[in-house]
Amino acid sequence: MLAGPVVQERGMSIRSILAVVLVALAPVAIMLPCAAAPPRLMLPTVYRGGVDVSRYWISEKLDGVRGRWDGRRLWARSGAAIDPPAWFTAGWPAQPIDGELWIARGRFEAVSTLVRTPAVDATGWRGVHFMVFDLPGDSGTFGQRVLHMRALGARCRCPTLRIIPQFRLSDRAQLDATLEAIVSAGGEGLVLQRDDAHYAVGRSDTLLKYKPYDDAEALVVGYTSGSGKYAGQVGALVVRRPDGLRFRLGSGLGDRDRVHPPAIGSHVTYRYNGLTANGTPRFARFLRVRHDMPPPDPK
Repeated sequence: MLAGPVVQERGMSIRSILAVVLVALAPVAIMLPCAAAPPRLMLPTVYRGGVDVSRYWISEKLDGVRGRWDGRRLWARSGAAIDPPAWFTAGWPAQPIDGELWIARGRFEAVSTLVRTPAVDATGWRGVHFMVFDLPGDSGTFGQRVLHMRALGARCRCPTLRIIPQFRLSDRAQLDATLEAIVSAGGEGLVLQRDDAHYAVGRSDTLLKYKPYDDAEALVVGYTSGSGKYAGQVGALVVRRPDGLRFRLGSGLGDRDRVHPPAIGSHVTYRYNGLTANGTPRFARFLRVRHDMPPPDPK
């Protein structure tokens, strides 16, 4: 059953409509078993400047899958269980750990597929590491937690567990130069965490993410027909934000995406650079299908 109507725009042909309907009817991704409730995580807000950079620890923002190790099992932000091969978590400490399942820059889809279908390619986990960036059960300041994470890594000596490097910078100029270098190398951005901050559940103004663009999720509600070399294919996705605003995503779609577009009713992640006067995302471009939507922010 379709999750929503097929939107026909600009004289989309019957052939094109049939193609997108077949895609919409395709089986959805395998869903992982869920926990009783999503883990209560500390979440970042967006860096907009105006802070003393020298008071913060800086790390690279990795494009992986967020995870919480509760001492016995891995959980996704949504509350879904993550079930890697048993050897992957062998020897991990009993204390809670926040981190990111990560392969390398630009390999998000690969690690996301492993997390959603863990039994399909057990050997694929050989290239994955759990990159540790916080200790939610530690009552110390973040500066103290950095030292405790480093000690944990040295003590554990677990090959799949790595501590994300944390470093200090003196000012905004150094921060911007570091961001440029990271992005130029294929990275996503930076994370800033204030040295004196304690772990606090929910969105925190002491934990900041700094990227050269914004990103968000939207629901696919239809398609427009392509023209020129894309005749007979999808020209753009018609998407709807949670507040009801509809707009099109054409930029960023690859040739395969236009022939086999994200299904109607699925969610996609898009990037943009601020908003126009009427609130529409500026320079919006498709990034990827979002298979596992995050839950509401914990309070």
